[in-house]
Amino acid sequence: MLPYFDPEYENFNQRINPPRVCIDNATCSDCTLVKVDSMNKNGILLEVLQVLSDLDLHIFKAYITSDGGWFMDVFHVVDKQGQKITDDKTIKYIEKALGPESNLLGAKGSNSPGRSVGLHSIGDHTAIELKGPDRTGLLSEIFAVLADLQCNVLAAEVWTHRMRVACVVYVNDVATGGAIDDPGRVSRIETRLRHVLRGYGSGAGEDTHANFAVGSATPHHHVDRRLHQLMHADVDADGGAPAAVVAGCGGEGGDRPVVTVEHCEEKSYSVVNVKCRDRSKLLFDIVCTLTDMHYVVFHAAVSSEANYGIQELYIRRKDGKTLLKDEAERVIRCLEAAISRRVSEGFTLELCGRDRVGLLSDVTRVLREHGLTVARADVTTAGGQATNVFYVRNPSGQPVDMKTIEGLRGRVGQTVMLSAKSVPATVAKPVPETAGSGGSLARASFFSFGNLFAKLRA
Repeated sequence: MLPYFDPEYENFNQRINPPRVCIDNATCSDCTLVKVDSMNKNGILLEVLQVLSDLDLHIFKAYITSDGGWFMDVFHVVDKQGQKITDDKTIKYIEKALGPESNLLGAKGSNSPGRSVGLHSIGDHTAIELKGPDRTGLLSEIFAVLADLQCNVLAAEVWTHRMRVACVVYVNDVATGGAIDDPGRVSRIETRLRHVLRGYGSGAGEDTHANFAVGSATPHHHVDRRLHQLMHADVDADGGAPAAVVAGCGGEGGDRPVVTVEHCEEKSYSVVNVKCRDRSKLLFDIVCTLTDMHYVVFHAAVSSEANYGIQELYIRRKDGKTLLKDEAERVIRCLEAAISRRVSEGFTLELCGRDRVGLLSDVTRVLREHGLTVARADVTTAGGQATNVFYVRNPSGQPVDMKTIEGLRGRVGQTVMLSAKSVPATVAKPVPETAGSGGSLARASFFSFGNLFAKLRA
């Protein structure tokens, strides 16, 4: 007979040691400190990062540690304008999402409500996941098929990378405004979409993916995390050289991420070092990839130096072991892809207007007719108002001609507001100059767990 186990005992320590979050606007003059202390559990770091990334907060410095069964993090963050977080609603949201009222230590984990599948603001819906080979005009064809099949697009997120595309689209029925749950109709939609993904004249063996989930039955996956998962399988198939062969960040190809994996003999960790152009959600993308590859981040130090992000992460496998050589090479490939696939060059087109059936089909058709490729797209609908952001570029790699932008404005600007702007090289917040630094951005400000271990050993 097995010994009696009180199910309440498992959560007892969590109840007497609930998560604590502190929003500190006094310590630093140029940023807000978000401090999180909690019992440790698998995946908790990713859940915290999901909350911060969903609010579009840029993390330009962080210290993370989770040894000894306790999780302690400090994040230096700013908003999209590079300012401290002073909005009372945003502060209260972070405190609620990460504090004692959160579900950070729940048995089934939690997801940030900001971008979870099943967006509460769009009502009853059907979620469609798509993945396949990318080509110019593909997004226009997908939205045209959905409009033709009387599916109204409520929200969508689209990523492309290395000639592959992945997207999550939320639709409802035009006639009823409800989820599309008729099996026969779902089958017809899936057949049409698979045909579009394969491309006309392509073989049936093309690597495509189409998955449907209806209404409340939709798995509560975080959208960005799900897109990483959809594209993750393509990394091994790509067969590209690992990022370790890159000598540095300067010169030709200097924006390519530099990723290395080493072994820390002192504490039996594998150490992942990343240097690349700093940007919003960089830390989230890295931790998301490592988590889905079943690695655990025990310590990490994150900093920005002259618009470059520098990250040092101490990881182990879930079984407590360090990485083998072939594992290290795979981690390098996967992290390089995860970092690169969110980077966009060219222009962003932001369209705001009254939502209607077929709006996305019309807009993406105009983009296709002007020879523009959509690298990423973010589509949202709230209160009948559509807000669509498209990251577009010229397929030849040349800058987008401003005459093309004006032509777009003439075609779609009659019914919706359109603004176009060049994507900046980086959205990072530069490291502030400190007293006595002589105006330089000192590398010494970067805290390294490796240096700490070396000092302890000495």
